[in-house]
Amino acid sequence: MSDINVTPFVDVMLVLLIIFMVTAPMMTHGVKVDTPQTTLKKMDVQEHAVVITIDASSRVSINNDQLNASEVRDRLPALLDVKRTREVYLKADKSLSYGLVMDVMAQIRDAGIEKIGMVTEPIPAQQDARR
Repeated sequence: MSDINVTPFVDVMLVLLIIFMVTAPMMTHGVKVDTPQTTLKKMDVQEHAVVITIDASSRVSINNDQLNASEVRDRLPALLDVKRTREVYLKADKSLSYGLVMDVMAQIRDAGIEKIGMVTEPIPAQQDARR
């Protein structure tokens, strides 16, 4: 009787599973931004949404491409297909000035993006109960 030995296959699959479990958290990198907290509930965001991030030192990142705040209008069409991209999400650090955030929003609109969503963090339930 000839049977297929699946033990080596299972061993390889377990090793691959361990490798992916260890490397997956390392692949999720981003810009650390302290976003404002609001009482609004979490919205559903598209899986492949374009996120424009402004960190505390006024550096702008479009997904993983980093640029200065003054370059958004000129470089956004080169980084994105602005005719196909319907909306972007703006994630700004709460320590930034209102003027800088509004300037970046205006540059995004000038580049051809009409819908801009603002990203915030929900207030934890414990803090919300205290208000």
